[in-house]
Amino acid sequence: MSMFSGIVEWFDSTHLHEQITEVDFVGLFTNPWFMVPFVGIVVYLLYKQSFKDLILLAMLIGVWWVSGTEYMDTLIVGNELQMDKVLPVVFGGAAALGLAIYILFGRSD
Repeated sequence: MSMFSGIVEWFDSTHLHEQITEVDFVGLFTNPWFMVPFVGIVVYLLYKQSFKDLILLAMLIGVWWVSGTEYMDTLIVGNELQMDKVLPVVFGGAAALGLAIYILFGRSD
C-alpha cells in the first residue's frame, strides 16, 4: 500500500490535474509552436489514410476536453463524490475504452 501512497503523493506534487484544467485552449490553438506539428501530424495521417489513428487522436483530444469541463469540476464537492454524476462519466469512459479497444484489436483493414 505504501507504493500507491507514494504514487498519489507524487501525482499531487506535480499538480497535473490543475495544469490540465487551466489550459488556455484559445492560446494553445493559436500558438504556432503547437499548431504546426499538430496540423502536420493530422495531414500526414490523412495522407497515409490512417483513419484508425485519426479516430484515436480525436478521442484523446475529446477526453482531454471533457476532463476540463465544469461538469468534471462539480464531480467532487467538499471532498465527497457526487454519485449521481459518476454514472455518465463511467459509461462515457467505458464507451470510449470499448471503441479504442475495437479500433486497436478489432477487425483489420
